[in-house]
Amino acid sequence: MMRRLLSLVQKEFAQILRDKALLFILAWAFTGAIYTAGHGMSMEVKRFPTIIFDMSKGTASRELISRVQMPYFKVLSYIQREEEITEWLDSGRASMAIVIPPDFQRRINGREDAKIQVITDGTISMSATIATAYLAQIASSYSMEIMEKQGRFTRAAFENLPIIDERLRVEFNPNNLSSWFTSLLELLNMFTMVSLLLTAAALVREKEYGTLEQLLVSPARLGEIFISKIIPTIVIVLCLSILSIFLVLKPIFNVPIRGSLLLFYSIAAIYVFTMSSLGIAIATVARNLSQAMMIMLLILAPMLFLSGAWTPPEAMAPWMQWASHISPMRYFIDFGYSVLFKGNGIAYVWKDVAGIIIMGILLFSFSIWWFGKKTAS
Repeated sequence: MMRRLLSLVQKEFAQILRDKALLFILAWAFTGAIYTAGHGMSMEVKRFPTIIFDMSKGTASRELISRVQMPYFKVLSYIQREEEITEWLDSGRASMAIVIPPDFQRRINGREDAKIQVITDGTISMSATIATAYLAQIASSYSMEIMEKQGRFTRAAFENLPIIDERLRVEFNPNNLSSWFTSLLELLNMFTMVSLLLTAAALVREKEYGTLEQLLVSPARLGEIFISKIIPTIVIVLCLSILSIFLVLKPIFNVPIRGSLLLFYSIAAIYVFTMSSLGIAIATVARNLSQAMMIMLLILAPMLFLSGAWTPPEAMAPWMQWASHISPMRYFIDFGYSVLFKGNGIAYVWKDVAGIIIMGILLFSFSIWWFGKKTAS
């Protein structure tokens, strides 16, 4: 049995190493794609395209406008007509318009409440919300300075007022760097995508070349054939992820690896086994590689949304919270962040580990049953 399995594994490695295009894709997935995600996918808003319609043209409005600056805002134009607001926002050239009314200076001088209008492009709601919050902080700070200048209160009196002094400390990511989150998330996503792709492609390739029937009539058992497809995937994914950590995450993004890499890669190997089993199920249905890719995309999208990577499960609808428990990605992403970022051991992640193992057993058993049923019919 071991000799047969070893021969099948050697065959799979030889086929993968001969495919230069596939090797390039794998190398890019664990280096270039992670680098791009770390730099290009940011939770911060910078250089938000803004236009300003200042109808007051007074000292107060100029002082306020001077604070709307880089790196958070990029003022593209000082428009002269109200109709231009619609033109800029509709064309997508600007995402925010700040309108200062004509009586802005008069109301401030008269110690009255002065208002400004902020119009944002809500098609990108997250960026618009963050940019609006930035502007609200600027306006609030400027209001405090105006009241102090007008003698409505003194800073010394304000400092003597009883306040809640919050001491903010961000654990595990002290500088709140989104690149740590996005680069590590992309690495964890690549475990899923590459595991599905390699295993599904290997089995579909046997179908296209007409060699699958030869394997089925050989002395090798069905489980051995599947294991021979999965072992090379595990080895390749783990090796490439090690390179990714030490060539991209640590040297470029300075992502700290606080936990045990031995624990991480031990469970990661089981996770690759789990996703490879799903890849076999996909290949069972697909007749060619194009179909396999389409099915893989249809499965990956809901898995990613239910994983909790972008939206916490607690914020999902109740039925989606329940559905998220059938997504292996949820267990693996929670496990990866807990071990690599927080430095937790098995005592803290055993539930995620149990979820990965159970899903692996179920998917592998289902793949063997379904493949056997399809080939028998």
